[in-house]
Amino acid sequence: MEFDNIDFVIIGAAKSATTWLQKQLQSDPSVYMPDQELHYFSREYSRGEDWYLSQFGEEASGRTIGEKSNSYLYEPEAAARLHRHLPQAKLIVQLRNPVERAYSNYCMLFRRGEVGGDIGNYIDPALGENTRFLGAGNFATHLQSYIDLFGREALLILFIEGVLDDPARQVSRARAHLGLPPRPLAQNGQEKVKDRTAPVVPARLRKHLARVKPITRPLRGTPAYQAIRKLIARETQYPQLTDELRKRLNDYYSPSIEALEQMSGQSLSRWYAPMERAG
Repeated sequence: MEFDNIDFVIIGAAKSATTWLQKQLQSDPSVYMPDQELHYFSREYSRGEDWYLSQFGEEASGRTIGEKSNSYLYEPEAAARLHRHLPQAKLIVQLRNPVERAYSNYCMLFRRGEVGGDIGNYIDPALGENTRFLGAGNFATHLQSYIDLFGREALLILFIEGVLDDPARQVSRARAHLGLPPRPLAQNGQEKVKDRTAPVVPARLRKHLARVKPITRPLRGTPAYQAIRKLIARETQYPQLTDELRKRLNDYYSPSIEALEQMSGQSLSRWYAPMERAG
């Protein structure tokens, strides 16, 4: 495997159904993508070229080859590194309303027990720009680095609304950008990849149970294991995104959304509308 063999990279964004898009592309036998996110050009660059190329197995030979790592959109050095090694690569980005993305990211970490219940401490722009939660949603700024290096024609900008409104067309646009012929939507085309409403074992209890993981691992998937998990799993009660906080987020992201409309040539009027109150 050589860098020249890699045809495309999905560069983000997190919490924007990029795993769904990856699975759709992987359903085509002529496409090869590693299942895991490699994060080589962002977090794992020190591992070296041999490590990165070894992540693409021999079965990739003769196929359209790509990878997905959402961190590439945000990490400052990722664009230059990616262009240094893969100047020929076509790029795909799939985005969502940055207010929704920030809240979804917060909910994911809240479910894991990694952040507290005071949502404003993490995503309120009045308290300063939290890079992980807020800065990551300034999509136009992040994408400009890629456009400057690769050119606008190398980058396909998609939006999550396309997945919700017409998933078959969304995949067709991605395939056309990669030079792939039309193909029907895979059977899982309407399924949600992840569901934040699914019951989970509370984070505090998970920490206590961590020591018995090696013992319970062989039991995973068995009826007894599922029965016990059902008894202790709970639907997470997420802190609400208030109207006041939502307005501050909309105001914060408004200039970035306007710039993204110019960059993509697509209207994002839905992003300016009030969000439905999230549960």
